[in-house]
Amino acid sequence: QVQVEESGGGLVQAGGSLRLSCAASGRTFSSYVMGWFRQAPGLEHEFIGAISWWGDKIIYADSVKGRFTISRDNAKNTVYLHVSNLKPEDTAIYQCAARLTMPGLTSRLDHYDYWGQGTQVTVSS
Repeated sequence: QVQVEESGGGLVQAGGSLRLSCAASGRTFSSYVMGWFRQAPGLEHEFIGAISWWGDKIIYADSVKGRFTISRDNAKNTVYLHVSNLKPEDTAIYQCAARLTMPGLTSRLDHYDYWGQGTQVTVSS
């Protein structure tokens, strides 16, 4: 069983930044593809980005390119989402997910095997 837990959310003013963390259990963390998603109230889950096993491949949704950055530290079993120039429309629950079965990067929710509970990010105008 893999456990995934996000942290680092909070209330921030528009234009501000946050660094979200996602810690995952398991001795083979370095073999997980990790993805970030968010869900705003009343809306579907939205893909943010994903990072490969070794961090050499990263993909982003067009809506966040240039403002969001994903990285990982396999020694700490942690993946990060740095969010900058935040806008009120970025307000959402941010979740990370682990994909164990295949190495490819994907934006599809059903391709991820384990999910965290999420961390709330609220951006005030």
